[in-house]
Amino acid sequence: MSPAIMLAILVLAVIGMPLFAVMGTSAVVNFWRAEIDFQAVIIEFYQLASKPMLQALPLFGFSGCLLAQSKAPQRLLRLSKAILGWLPGGMAVVCVVACAFLTAFTGASGITIVALGGLLLPALEKDGYGRQFSLGLLTTSGSIGLLFPPSLPVILYGVVSGVSIDALFRAGLLPGVLLVAVLALYGIWWGWRRKLPRSQFSVRELRGALWDARYEIPLPLLVLGGIYGGWLAISEAAVVAAVYVLIAETLLYRDVPLRRLGPIARETAILTGGILIILGMALALTNYMIDADVPGQLFEFAQGRMTSRFAFLVLLNLFLLGVGCMIDIYAATVLVVPLILPIAAEFGVHPTHLGVIFLTNLAIGYVTPPVGLNLFIATIRFREPILKLYWSALPFVVLLLIVLGCVTYIPVLSLFALPGN
Repeated sequence: MSPAIMLAILVLAVIGMPLFAVMGTSAVVNFWRAEIDFQAVIIEFYQLASKPMLQALPLFGFSGCLLAQSKAPQRLLRLSKAILGWLPGGMAVVCVVACAFLTAFTGASGITIVALGGLLLPALEKDGYGRQFSLGLLTTSGSIGLLFPPSLPVILYGVVSGVSIDALFRAGLLPGVLLVAVLALYGIWWGWRRKLPRSQFSVRELRGALWDARYEIPLPLLVLGGIYGGWLAISEAAVVAAVYVLIAETLLYRDVPLRRLGPIARETAILTGGILIILGMALALTNYMIDADVPGQLFEFAQGRMTSRFAFLVLLNLFLLGVGCMIDIYAATVLVVPLILPIAAEFGVHPTHLGVIFLTNLAIGYVTPPVGLNLFIATIRFREPILKLYWSALPFVVLLLIVLGCVTYIPVLSLFALPGN
């Protein structure tokens, strides 16, 4: 790929040309210059459509959109508060757990901030948390559920990289728990240090919250138990989740009237259709890059400047944090993963471990100043200046970076749950 073409691609992307058009144009131009038949692009779309695990994307996307449109966030918040609210900093723990759960099912941390922000911010402030702490906690908690099933970014990474999606979910479980735990423990410490009042544990309230969420409590058990127990493939778990959520929210709770299913399905189609068309164009461009030995050239460049696996991982984290700040996680996955996968393999990084590193970086990149996407979503949602969001999020980002370091340099945290490890 010539420097002029690369520069033109970057300019088109910066001025707002749709990403699928940028990548598709780039692929076609490069195929033309290399005298490769344009049908290669069509072949990539056919191969993409024939992957059975791709069925999970629209089904899990539909489940997440349906949950976000129902009163499930309110029921989840009530249940979390009934279970955890008695702890020091209990409301902060509730916030972290509720956000992680909703993000795992929607696959979009911005949706979590919009859906739960209006409920949780007043609740945190009412319990005595400062506005700056509350803003930082809500903004950063929105992205820490991306490693848990049935997260769409994990499924997409598996499709692009060829790594088993089941293995990715197993590998991401402990790192995901660590991300949740570090923010929850910080919230507990904050509440204990400031002697904030705790809510009284009430068996009656817990019983009421459990009854209120009685149809939603089995959902994570079905999905997680099915995947981790080996009873359900990813695509089968997606079908179970979609059917279960549809019955629960439309027929049992009746939160979502049947006339709303059309707009929700349309919203799901826009989300997953956008991902798929970008993915098809990106795979065509990636195949050209592989034929042109771009990964090999990048490895030679990296090998000449990095002599150790440690140095490679340091630079990889810095690069991915920057990517996470500026590019949506779905676009970043299809653009970056095919390039870094062979380089990481040369440095001895397990492909499943690389997936956890990649997704953790991009989750943190969403909230990393100055251009993390969730910072701007939070600015609009909470009507606060962006500089205030920077300072609010900074302590939480530092904690998440500590977990990132552990995940990167202690591979057993990701690989211990894989068969044969």
